[in-house]
Amino acid sequence: MTSILLIEDDLVLRDNTSELLELSHYKVFTASNGKNGIIAAKKHLPDIIICDIMMPELDGYETLKALSQDLKTKCIPFIFLSAKTEHKDVRKGMNLGADDYITKPFTEDELVNAIESRLAKAAILSENKEIYLAKEEDNATCRINTINDLKNYFDDNGKKFTIEKDKIFYREGDHSNYIYLIRKGSIKCQQIDEHGKELVTGLYKEDDLFGYTSFTSSLPHKETASAIENTKLIGISTIKFNAILDRNPKVTLELMQLLSDDLLTIKNQLLNMAYGSVNKKTATTILKFAEKINRKPEDPINISRSDLASIAGIATETLIRTLTNFKKQGLIKIDGRNIRILDLEKLKQIQ
Repeated sequence: MTSILLIEDDLVLRDNTSELLELSHYKVFTASNGKNGIIAAKKHLPDIIICDIMMPELDGYETLKALSQDLKTKCIPFIFLSAKTEHKDVRKGMNLGADDYITKPFTEDELVNAIESRLAKAAILSENKEIYLAKEEDNATCRINTINDLKNYFDDNGKKFTIEKDKIFYREGDHSNYIYLIRKGSIKCQQIDEHGKELVTGLYKEDDLFGYTSFTSSLPHKETASAIENTKLIGISTIKFNAILDRNPKVTLELMQLLSDDLLTIKNQLLNMAYGSVNKKTATTILKFAEKINRKPEDPINISRSDLASIAGIATETLIRTLTNFKKQGLIKIDGRNIRILDLEKLKQIQ
């Protein structure tokens, strides 16, 4: 039912007009002055407001001005109702943003026609706005040809998330609603085996995409994601993401290449875990974390020993002994959880 807010200080006129509108099948809220009218407008958010001009507390002009400055009420159609009929009074009201002006006395038809015409105009404008926004959305999604374009789309249209360091963002089994782009920080994904051991399955740094489970069906997450450091993300719904891929084959091919590179990295990681020496596994893992977490290799890596051991595929105690040996050789510096690479080239050459 269409709702109307009637702001009128004359009790008899307010009651009579309210009754007339209710008989015309409108839901009516009333207020006795501009101050109360503003409160009622923000509370009820009516479909249209009819307001007298000459009132105590706040007059109609001040009421319209106040409502126009509030995002919630600025677009509500506003009709002045007044005995003031001089041209300058009408012009002042319209300049302030009023949609119409009805003079007293008025007939029922005059009032209802004014309301219906204002509501129809508002509906058309709203409809046109929705069509325009939909077209803009279509145009935006059809202009995505590269991964960089896709990331720009995330920036312009995505939902923002903030995760504190060491906090879990989503858990294995949670419904997959978004694809995420890391704008600041880093994320690790891990799974827990039947023995309760944690296995890190992925590391993602600034400007990486993650969170996809399937591009053809809705599947729950297969791993748990948590923040290695304070992290800011932007998410696009999986439905919208899939629509973008449907319309843009070029970016789909780039994404496939990105996933292929990820699979190659995982394959090399598994080969290293299976056949590499303990020293090689440890060195490779340190370098991997340095690449994923730090902007510069020489920046300190703040990571738990269990995470390092999980990626390396060795026992935590073995990893700690190997780190101690690397420290003695001058390859790294250890300060609590922080590991700083001192000799990048020698670390890369370890077999």
